[in-house]
Amino acid sequence: MAKQETNINRAIRAREVRVIDDASEQLGIMSLADALAAAEQQGLDLVEVSPNANPPVCRIMDYGKFKYQQSKKAAEAKKKMARVEVKEVKMRPKTEEHDFQTKVRNARRFLEDGNKVKLTIMFRGREVTHPEFGKALLERAATEVSDIGQIEGRPNMQGRFMSVIVAPIKKTV
Repeated sequence: MAKQETNINRAIRAREVRVIDDASEQLGIMSLADALAAAEQQGLDLVEVSPNANPPVCRIMDYGKFKYQQSKKAAEAKKKMARVEVKEVKMRPKTEEHDFQTKVRNARRFLEDGNKVKLTIMFRGREVTHPEFGKALLERAATEVSDIGQIEGRPNMQGRFMSVIVAPIKKTV
């Protein structure tokens, strides 16, 4: 069963509570029994909204409606959260000019969509003995997209792969 994070009605353990009614008006500090009676009289719940206050703050409200509004707020916040993906563009040290331009165009499109781009050079066979060719190609690709992306770190070698991550530049309006 899911842990209940908010105490309601008889689950409240304080002797005295500060009570706010459903119209957001303070009723003052009263005993828990009086607060529960006031809530019951209105046909609503007594919900502990600030348990760490001294005395704890409780509000008279419809708890079901409160939970529904909280879940709506959480869903809205999750929807607005930015999701950044890392898209990978792979090349070889001997990639020809037209293929290179196509890869750069794809990288630009990914950056414009707000995603990070991992530019990767794959070395085969003896190509790995000349990492400077791969590094030059990575730097060239990074400069091609430098108007909309900035390099995070410098090119690093991992086995037969050399890569660098380019992040989109945040636009200030």
